[in-house]
Amino acid sequence: MSPSPFFHADSSSVRFWVDVEGLLVGAMVGKAALHYRFNPGRQDDDALATYQAHQAEIDDVVRRRVAGGSIEPVMLREHDLKPQAANP
Repeated sequence: MSPSPFFHADSSSVRFWVDVEGLLVGAMVGKAALHYRFNPGRQDDDALATYQAHQAEIDDVVRRRVAGGSIEPVMLREHDLKPQAANP
């Protein structure tokens, strides 16, 4: 079981862990990146609640980054959270 995700005020990011093929990988995503991707029209969004509402999608991004060679801690940025184009 992984530790609970939490908001780290000093870095203004949500820190969380993702199961990647049986190993827990630490990751983080900034409040601004979450806001611009998921809540651009809001001013009062809660970064932790936003992460939790989109956890499956965000965790998949971490898995893709690890598969691409990223090492822990995986730091997600706005470009990582862009929606993936559907394969024809």
